[in-house]
Amino acid sequence: MSKVEKYISDGIARKGGLLFALIDPVDYKTPQDAIYAGHEAADSGADIVLIGGSMGAQGELLDIVTKSIKEKVSVPVVLFPGNISTVTKYADAVYFMSLLNSRNPYWISQAQMLAAPSVKKLGLEALPVGYIVISPGGTVGWVGDVNLVPRDKPSIAAALALSAEMTGSRIVLTDCGSNPKEGHMPLEMVTAVSRVLTVPYIAAGGIRTPAEAAAVIGAGAGAVQVGTALEKGGNTKKKVAEFVHAIREAGKKKI
Repeated sequence: MSKVEKYISDGIARKGGLLFALIDPVDYKTPQDAIYAGHEAADSGADIVLIGGSMGAQGELLDIVTKSIKEKVSVPVVLFPGNISTVTKYADAVYFMSLLNSRNPYWISQAQMLAAPSVKKLGLEALPVGYIVISPGGTVGWVGDVNLVPRDKPSIAAALALSAEMTGSRIVLTDCGSNPKEGHMPLEMVTAVSRVLTVPYIAAGGIRTPAEAAAVIGAGAGAVQVGTALEKGGNTKKKVAEFVHAIREAGKKKI
């Protein structure tokens, strides 16, 4: 097991629940704002700082933000790619994702083939992630040409997750898109997915409050991934601390 993958697995086993703070440089007014948010998130207890999430997070912008965050944090800095260009040598690892319920083979295996040589050359740790998008899907659903999992069909999400593990994914990520009006995925779906997996399970999309994050952890997720909720209204440090506290309390009950 590689370094960041082991860090995630061990962290879930010890704490019961982790917070992954997503910083999308495109969503901040300036690169300095994104860098500051990354520092604040790590200082307040986020277990991983994720960078990316959109196709615009690439090139010089990605290099500057990732390098500047990495220089001042002690937790892993991991890339959440929007496409094959979301790679930089300044990160520790990258979600090497296969979008399992895409209708387009590009997002299942072709993008991975195109990115693999660059990931290896840059020395990034590749985290094999099975990515499943739940309705409404948001931008990722549209860009990824996804056959969205209906919110009232937890058995479909669970079967996709199980197939991800059986075909070699060592992490499973479910996502219903950025800031969906419907909120995060139903808790019964989180539970259904978690029950079939033996690998770490991350839930993302629509988790807006510490109480919601705690509920998702309590329902079975090993980690929650939060981005939009940290961007709005300032005071990232306070928000992250509140999320971390709620997640740790929910995690203790699971342990």
